[in-house]
Amino acid sequence: MDMFTYILVFFLIWCLCWWIRDRLKLEKLTDKYIFITGCDTGFGNMAAKAFDKSGFQVFAGCLTEQGAQSLRKETSSRLETILLDITKSDNIENAVNQIKWKVGNAGLWGLINNAGIAGTLCPTDWLRIEHFRRPMEVNLLGPIEVTLKLLPLVKKARGRIVNVSSVLGRLVMGGGGYYPSKYGMEAFNDSLRRDLKSFGIKVACIEPGTFETRLTNCDLHHHERQCIWENLPPDVRKQYGEDYFIQYIRRAKLVKILSSTDLSQVVWCMEHALTAKYPRTRYSAGLDAKLLWIPLTYLPTFVADYLLTTNTIIDAKAV
Repeated sequence: MDMFTYILVFFLIWCLCWWIRDRLKLEKLTDKYIFITGCDTGFGNMAAKAFDKSGFQVFAGCLTEQGAQSLRKETSSRLETILLDITKSDNIENAVNQIKWKVGNAGLWGLINNAGIAGTLCPTDWLRIEHFRRPMEVNLLGPIEVTLKLLPLVKKARGRIVNVSSVLGRLVMGGGGYYPSKYGMEAFNDSLRRDLKSFGIKVACIEPGTFETRLTNCDLHHHERQCIWENLPPDVRKQYGEDYFIQYIRRAKLVKILSSTDLSQVVWCMEHALTAKYPRTRYSAGLDAKLLWIPLTYLPTFVADYLLTTNTIIDAKAV
């Protein structure tokens, strides 16, 4: 056999071994405790139902009583809802105390930091600091505080932490607080994973592509952008021009075409991260993430910049 054949055989054997290893599961996990934030709708809601159905003792953090009631109607008596606004330290403290009282010496096997918002997504000079602060508080500072306060319980169980970031934690497509919050989550996830390795705690990051949830509601984002555009100073509107705004809205709608309705892809990543014997350090969910956005991050910067801005060029003479 020539060298190419040896390399091909080695590659196929390696893929087979990885495939087998990736499917090894831990046993006797169904009585363990897990806590999921952001369970009113979307990924968190579906994950809470899935883990409850599997037999886990689930604590589901919900922002609203309406979301909590709806979830309780569709789950078993094992699942407990906790009203939680992760931007408020007293809310987090109350949630931690409830969990600590229930889990006792068993500790917390799984923490899934899922809660998040998109915030306002517009060109940077259309925005105010408030448009950055809220997504940073919800998507980054809140999950950090939740993690820090629950770490003693996770250490006690030698459990696992799953941080839901985004493929847009690697690639910026515009302005707004969402992107720096997700870049920050990537950094926090990496530091946490390395710091906790010696304690036997596994930390995983999920980077979903675009999925149809409340976070990606195109109608809501379009309304927000329209309001901001109409209230911009006249000189800024002149700098960009009406054509720019039209193209910007069209490009935003193109993203919806790539969005998937199959939220179970993300929930599968959560389940694997908490139940696999050898969880992955990173999970990408959605074909657009695997085939478009993540490959785009490996291109030279000037190529990515061109592809992401080619339809929204500003006439410099207007500035």
